[in-house]
Amino acid sequence: MSETRKIPAHVGIIMDGNGRWARKRSFHRSLGHAKGSSIVKSIIDVARLSGVQVLSLYCFSTENWVRPKDEINVLMDLLRDYLIQERDELMKGNIKVNVLGQRERLPDRVLDIVQDTIKMTSTNSGMILNFCVSYGGRNEILSAIRQISEDVKSGKLESSTIDESVVAKHLYQGGHSDVDLVIRTSGEFRSSNFMIWQAAYAEYYVTETLWPDFNAEEFHKALEWFGLRKRRFGHSDETSANARLRKIQKDENLAHES
Repeated sequence: MSETRKIPAHVGIIMDGNGRWARKRSFHRSLGHAKGSSIVKSIIDVARLSGVQVLSLYCFSTENWVRPKDEINVLMDLLRDYLIQERDELMKGNIKVNVLGQRERLPDRVLDIVQDTIKMTSTNSGMILNFCVSYGGRNEILSAIRQISEDVKSGKLESSTIDESVVAKHLYQGGHSDVDLVIRTSGEFRSSNFMIWQAAYAEYYVTETLWPDFNAEEFHKALEWFGLRKRRFGHSDETSANARLRKIQKDENLAHES
């Protein structure tokens, strides 16, 4: 990858296509999920080595609770097993783990491991790894609204001071950076309720590749694509250029002052 191309600070991945991968091979869906889970480790490694600061993986949505109980149990056990098996590697990689979503809905056998892993990696200072489990973007915003309402009611917060930064601090990820790049596998063009606040200005990269076939090469393709994007954030090319010029001039002034 060219060193001149920008690496997204925060990458979110909607890991889609496990069921279709299994169906194409006449396998049970659980084998598709198991194969998909085995891909996670390599993608975490390549993201960390590429310089990604935050990686958010959409593992299980709030809507997925309506799936058959056996399938839910498989997905929950895959998460638990991954966290148990990869703890040493997570520590060696200096990776900080978060689990974003309605944790209270997780089975105790999973929740205990989740909490232990979060605590164990809490002081790591490298890449932040967010597993989005029992997660929904709308529920996340609703939760933030409820918390902010309680803060206003108790006098901790004035309603007139509520701005985007206040809302961001009350989201599950507690004010981490917005998502720069969302990768969706399996060719679907939907956000599927994934980080709808944080990904407001994200670049969306869609690949036909099913998640169990996604690999380091595919990830680098997405990074290369992102590096070629012009991110205007609502500005025109001219205003974006002027903003960059002002930043360069500001940096130069600070350099002279020091």
